[in-house]
Amino acid sequence: MTTYRSGFACFVGRPNTGKSTLTNTLVGSKVAITSSKPQTTRHAIRGIVQRPDAQLIIVDTPGLHRPRTLLGQRLNDVVRATWSEVDVIGFCVPANEKIGPGDKYIAAELVKLSRHTPVVGVVTKTDTATKNQIADQLVALQDVMEFADLIPVSAVDGFQVDALTDVLVSRLPEGPQLYPDGELTDEPEATLISELIREAALEGVRDELPHSIAVTVEEILARDNRDDMLDVYANLFVERDSQKGIVLGHKGERLRAVGATARRQIEALLGSKVYLHLHVKVAKDWQRDPKQLRRLGF
Repeated sequence: MTTYRSGFACFVGRPNTGKSTLTNTLVGSKVAITSSKPQTTRHAIRGIVQRPDAQLIIVDTPGLHRPRTLLGQRLNDVVRATWSEVDVIGFCVPANEKIGPGDKYIAAELVKLSRHTPVVGVVTKTDTATKNQIADQLVALQDVMEFADLIPVSAVDGFQVDALTDVLVSRLPEGPQLYPDGELTDEPEATLISELIREAALEGVRDELPHSIAVTVEEILARDNRDDMLDVYANLFVERDSQKGIVLGHKGERLRAVGATARRQIEALLGSKVYLHLHVKVAKDWQRDPKQLRRLGF
């Protein structure tokens, strides 16, 4: 009789070390937003890996960084709260980048936890590095802290993804299923939709905007006399009028492109045709204003 294991894991690392992409690959469905802009994940989205012998729930956290705004501090609080509640932690470092102060800053935090929570060193993005670089990175990681396990992976070409799942599952406690079969995430649909819109809006905007975009989904309504069509009403918030112009683009072209990209993703998520009503609004300096942060869901 094989024992059934269930529990929580999270991937940590500097922004842009491939945590969200790895979550999506393990789960096999798009639950955590991925973008080439660092710091895109804000919610602890859980992806669920269902296996005959285990249920591995992956909690996705924002990257830990030295905060410059109130939003930054709140994001770091989310990270630390998440770390203290999971059964195993995967510390992600890309194969093609030298280990730097940011990685050491995170490792110093993890050392405190490693007494009671196993930390697995994960060398990500092996598809971008040579065999020698990967080997060097594994050696370099061993100097950073003591890991329960070390494993190189690539979410892009699938290298050792199953092996990583095995390693994480082996560290989970024995226990029953925590979520029903067939579920991939426990996030409410509105949260996932707002994240998909934000991901579409982030692609291609200039570097000053990633933190300045927030999205709220106001309503999801079934279209009268049509059971195959949903109306999704969403607001996209920026901090300044000048940013509103960037998001709208020339004659609103940029926003239309964002809407089209987001709509395709939302239709795939909901399994229904969607009409997306997207409005851009200015919420002055919302990242520094506790009242506005609360209203926007932080």
